[in-house]
Amino acid sequence: MRIGLLTEGGYPYVGGEGGLWCDRLVRGLDRHEFDVYAFSSGEAQEDAGWVPLPPQVGRVRTAPLWTAEDDGVVHGRRARRRFSEHYGELAAVLCAATPEADRFATALLGLAELARDEGGLVAALRSETAVRALERACRAPGARRTAREARVPDLLTVAAHLERALRPLSLDWYEEDGLGAVDLCHAAAGGVTALPGLLAHHFFGIPFLVTEYGVRLRTHYLTRPDSSPAVRSLLAAFHGALASETYRRAAFVTPGNTHARRWQERCGADRCKVRTVYPGMDAAPFAEAGESPETADPHTLVWVGRVEPAKDLVSLLHAFAAIRKEEPRTRLRIVGGPADPEGAAYLGHCRALAAQLFPDEAEGPHSVGANPVSFEETGGPDLPTRTAAYASAAVTVLSSVVEGFPAGLVEAMFCGRATVSTDVGAVVEAIGGTGLVVPPRNPRALADACVSLLRDPERRARLGAAARARALELFTVDQNIAAFHGIYLEIVARTPACRLPLDGTGAPLPFAAPAEAHVPGHWTEPAPRAVPTWATQTPVPATETVR
Repeated sequence: MRIGLLTEGGYPYVGGEGGLWCDRLVRGLDRHEFDVYAFSSGEAQEDAGWVPLPPQVGRVRTAPLWTAEDDGVVHGRRARRRFSEHYGELAAVLCAATPEADRFATALLGLAELARDEGGLVAALRSETAVRALERACRAPGARRTAREARVPDLLTVAAHLERALRPLSLDWYEEDGLGAVDLCHAAAGGVTALPGLLAHHFFGIPFLVTEYGVRLRTHYLTRPDSSPAVRSLLAAFHGALASETYRRAAFVTPGNTHARRWQERCGADRCKVRTVYPGMDAAPFAEAGESPETADPHTLVWVGRVEPAKDLVSLLHAFAAIRKEEPRTRLRIVGGPADPEGAAYLGHCRALAAQLFPDEAEGPHSVGANPVSFEETGGPDLPTRTAAYASAAVTVLSSVVEGFPAGLVEAMFCGRATVSTDVGAVVEAIGGTGLVVPPRNPRALADACVSLLRDPERRARLGAAARARALELFTVDQNIAAFHGIYLEIVARTPACRLPLDGTGAPLPFAAPAEAHVPGHWTEPAPRAVPTWATQTPVPATETVR
């Protein structure tokens, strides 16, 4: 079959977040053909280029969401009136105290049809008309209190965000030789990424599938903390309505864990459509460490990940201070680096805290002390890979206060290491009963769990072996590919053929449509039809009038 893969900021770009599992999926399903429709997240990502593509990728079409040039489309009076009606209806739904899903869908698809008819909506979405329509909706009777409190800067902020979110409407992807030519659309994320799949379903009846390893609506709630209540309320209404409409129209929704599944069901996803598919991870790099648990240092703890405030390394350092009082020989390795300036500032704060909590300890007056906490990054001779980091320690620690699917924790499970984690996100679902779980922001509980494992090597070995067995059963690439292969076939089997496939000469392909699609005749003898009495009477001969 031909699959349209929809991505944002990931595949096929080099280093794109979430692109690795897309690449594994495409390579694993080599019997199918893929058309990739990708949104780029920045100019630097576009300049970095693409990863090597397998032969089953037929074509790649890209579009930037981070910028949009004016397409030069000038709307006539009738088109401007249509835009005002549909955009005004969309704004009214966002401001209403009780949003209506049907009104939102009608307004959104009306804008999509207008963009298809006129060649784009870039200028219209940036126009004064859009801001005025949003202002009228906020001031209309029945609008929410937070919407009525919106000021001019708030309206401009919301209008700019909606313009960016609705840029996919103006793309030329929705043609017979574009998304209309695929058998199935697979969105690698929700929100704006799934919008082309929603439009392909509207224009051509193409079924689509939405995969979310991190729920986009949840991500929106965690961002823009400094925005005004009016901005947060209006944008939350838009993203909530878009998620609800996407889940309603999708053939299936595949979260990566139960935590994401709860979010999707809370936002309107039908339980009958939701299928949990765990992320597929390559277990091969961790095989050597998993088969050699005796290589770990019994007095070392390790934390591996991206340094940022959500990882709560401050609580980990305070917990380690309590651990050192119980087990003075214990060391802590913090492996990872920041991804942005906020993370760099947080890393500096953690280094200063470690220096304050653990001043250099020297064995004698003429020796130099060493801090029991080390901040390291992979790639050097002492720590070439993440596998080496997990293999060096007896216990892997996760101290996050916010977490989606804990991929780093699963890597430690592949290595056969015992884990101590905070109860956030999908942590409990990932580790099952193969590790210790403590409440977040509780250094005392974190310290007690770590000490209990440091003092019990047999328990560490037992938990590590169970963790490795669980990871190999649930979180490998093979199980991920097999799950999506079955879902693809199930969706296509339920969907009637939208077009007649032809060969190179223009003749219909044999068996292009299933035999059940059209069966001439009747399965049983047709029941005799009732004949009206007037039809059984002797017909009256027709008379002919000649002038």
